[in-house]
Parts: sequence; C-alpha cells; structure tokens
Amino acid sequence: MAVGIRCLLQSPTMASSNCVRLFSTQNVILPKLETSNDAELLSEIVLTHHNPFHAMESSLQLHGITLSPHLVNQTLLRIQHSSKISLAFFHYSNSLPSNSLSASSYNLIIDILSKVRQFDVAWQLIVQMDQNGVVPISSAFLILVRRLIAAGLTRQAIRAFQDMKCFVENSDDEDDDANVCFLLDTLCKYGYVRVAVEFFNKNKHEIRPNVKMYTSLIYGWCKINRIDMAERFLGDMVERGIEPNVVTYNVLLNGVCRRASLHPDERIERTIRNAEKVFDEMQMRGIEPDVTSFSIVLHVYSRAHKPQLSLDKLNAMKENGISPTVATYTSVVKCLCSCGMLEDGEVLLGEMVSNGVSPCAETYNCFFKEYRGRKDTDGALNLYRKMKEDGVCVPSNHTYNILLGMFMKLGRMEIVKEIWNDIKGPDLDSYTLLIHGLCEKQKWKEACQFFVEMIERGLLPQKVTFETLYKGLIQSDKLRTWRRLKKKLDEESITFGSEFQNYDLKPYRR
Repeated sequence: MAVGIRCLLQSPTMASSNCVRLFSTQNVILPKLETSNDAELLSEIVLTHHNPFHAMESSLQLHGITLSPHLVNQTLLRIQHSSKISLAFFHYSNSLPSNSLSASSYNLIIDILSKVRQFDVAWQLIVQMDQNGVVPISSAFLILVRRLIAAGLTRQAIRAFQDMKCFVENSDDEDDDANVCFLLDTLCKYGYVRVAVEFFNKNKHEIRPNVKMYTSLIYGWCKINRIDMAERFLGDMVERGIEPNVVTYNVLLNGVCRRASLHPDERIERTIRNAEKVFDEMQMRGIEPDVTSFSIVLHVYSRAHKPQLSLDKLNAMKENGISPTVATYTSVVKCLCSCGMLEDGEVLLGEMVSNGVSPCAETYNCFFKEYRGRKDTDGALNLYRKMKEDGVCVPSNHTYNILLGMFMKLGRMEIVKEIWNDIKGPDLDSYTLLIHGLCEKQKWKEACQFFVEMIERGLLPQKVTFETLYKGLIQSDKLRTWRRLKKKLDEESITFGSEFQNYDLKPYRR
C-alpha cells in the first residue's frame, strides 16, 4: 500500500474541508467506466427488457451477445443504480458455461448491493467467491467493510474484517498491515475515531503499529476537532519509536487550522501561533514542510484577511525551494483581492503564469468578486474577455453566475446575453439568477421562456423562484400565462417525482 496523503489542497478551499483519504489502497480499486459501444447496447437491452418474472437470458440470447469479463464489468457500471437488475444480470453471467465473471466483477456487484444496504446478499456472494475459488477475496471483504462503516454499522464492519482471516490464507505481514490501515483509515474518515482507537488498543498484541496507522488515528481526532487527543497520539507514537513523517504533521496542521475561528483577533493569532509551533516541531525533527504544509497555513491567512502574512509565507516557501501550486497562489490572490489589493493580485497572477502555473477558474473568481463589490463593470468585462481570448482557463459555472448576477443587477442586459450564450451547461443557480433578475425588471416574457427551458432541462425550480414568477404574473394580470406554465410543469412533473409535490401553491390574493 503506497503511502501518501491525497493532497489536502487540491482546490483552494480544501484546507478547511475533510481530507477524505489518507492512503491509497490498491487492492480495493474498482473498475472504472470506459467507452464501450457493446456495453451501452447491452445495458440498454437489460434495462428496457428486464422482467422480474422471466429469465433475463431470453432477451440477451435473441441478440446473440457473448459476454466477456470486461463487458460484464462495463455493463454493471452502467446499470449500477438499479441494484435488482444488476444482481439479475450478474447471476445470468455466472450461469453461462463461459463463466465470464472475475474477482473485479464480484467486487463491483458487492459494492453495488452494499450501497443500498443489501449486506446479506453481499455476504452470500463472498461465500460464493470462496466456493468457486475466485481470488483475491480480501478486496471483496474490504469493500463490504467500507460500506458497512459508511452505513454506520461499525460493529458489523469489524466482525466482517475479523472474519476475513477465515477466508484468506497465506497472507503476509505486509498485507495484514495494509488491511488494518484500511480499516482504521475508513473508520476515521467517517468520524468513528473512538471505534478505531478501541480496535487499535484491543488488538495491540496482534497489530504492528506503524506511521500509517497512527497518522490515520491522528486524522480521526482532528476530524472531530479533538486536537488535544491528536497531539497525545503523536506523543505516544514518538514514545514507541515510530517517527512521524510530513504526512503526519500535515494532518495535524490541517486539524489545527481547519476549524480556526477568525474572530476575535486573539483567536486567529492563537491559531497562527499553533500552526507555527507545528512547523517548528517538524523542522526540529528534520522534516521539511512541503507544499501542502505551506498551503494549509496560507489558506488560514487568506480567511483571516492577512495579506502581508500571506506574502511573507509565500516568499518563505519559495526560499525553501518549494514551488507554489495553483491552490497556493489562489489562496494568496484571494487574500489580496478580498483586502482590496487588486493591483498586487494582478502582479501575483502574472508571476503565476510566468512560472508555468496555469490559473484556475477559482483564481479568476477572486478578481470577479472584488469587481462585483466595486460595481466595476469595465474591469470585470475586460478580465472576462481576456480570460476567453487567452484560453488558459475555462470559466466555471460559478464564474458565469458571479458575472450574471453582477451585470443583471446593474442593468447591463446586453452583457448578460453575451455571458449566457457562452455558458455551455447552465445549472440551477444560473437559471435562478437569470429568472429572478428578469422578474425584477418585469420582463415576464423572457422570464417565462427561461422558466420553461429550465423545466425541460430537468432542473426543478426552487420554491422561491416558483413563487416570485407566480406572484409577478398575477400582479401583472397575466393569469393565462401562469396557467400555461403550470400546465407545462404538470406535464414534466414525472421527471421530478416526489420532489414536485412540495411545490403546491396556494391561490395568491392581490
């Protein structure tokens, strides 16, 4: 099992979010969706012609389809949201003389069933794997364990983990350690650090504690904001002669900074001191902070609106020979822009590009938000058009929504139209901003057109959008228009299912 934290800062906001997985575990990787015309055809046939009272093979045999392990996996991935049909297809594949099922097929169907809590059936399939001699069986157990933990069934998960020993023979010490790391990591990921610690303490005589296990437990305590316990486990780790690494300290550093309160100033100052203390301890142990370490702290400085501290830390990072990433730069740019230092932000953006680091949409959004606050339409429009011309970064939907809201509010409808035409796939927020803006300007015809388009795209309008358009049309004596819209929505209601029932409006009185 390869050590390595999945970057705590894959995006500028990730420093304050959960570090989802500390280690990659190769033996539980499931098949990925790939392009396959045969699988597309097969999944369509299965979903369209499946009859629970008749054998599935009738429709498949009529089309003369020959199954291979790869085709089975790709088809399961396409029908995984229908667990009953997936299981029927799996059983049919297993009944063929060619026996087109592999260990990955079992893993996939066990994961599909466990997602919908059909754990008994998943258990039966693991037993079937053992009877048919399908190996490796440990990956199927780990998938089941992960899904049990995700469902909150931690005791059952630990029993399943312990039962794995009865099915897996000749496992070496390295595999056993990797499996224990997986269990502790998964428990801590879902917030069950106390259960993880209990398992760890009860099985100390069998477990060979290592840096990965302790790092998972430290992460678990940080996740529930028990930094004191995280520091205690770090001390216990050192006492046992197990040297922490940069991943361990990054986890602790992220825990110290992740839920830092920004007010009053004394709290943020305390957080900064605690973060620097972690840095000092790392260097005392001869562990050099990496890009993740600096990025975590920079994100806190950005949230606290400390531009000079951000620039100083960025310079210290470069002096240590560490190249800033897009997330690192974006944190500093965000801090500068939010403090009104647009010119300094632009200089840093230029430095970023000259160093070969391509800015992301979030980097540009820092500028757009400040332009919005200043009502600087020229600055925002110039940057937007330059962004499109350079082609370095594609605007995100959030970028478009910032600009839509800004220009809509300022009445620049010609620019709104330009931006809307640039959006490849408007989302719920895009339509909501546009429809509300049109309603405010009493452009009822355009608002209704986009409302219908929104419904036809399968986006259920928010209740406030529903009510705003309804009241506006009634007050403007456009009751007939509203009735036509309501009829259209009723026709499309099957798309939205039970959610649509919450949008039953009472008659509006003027």
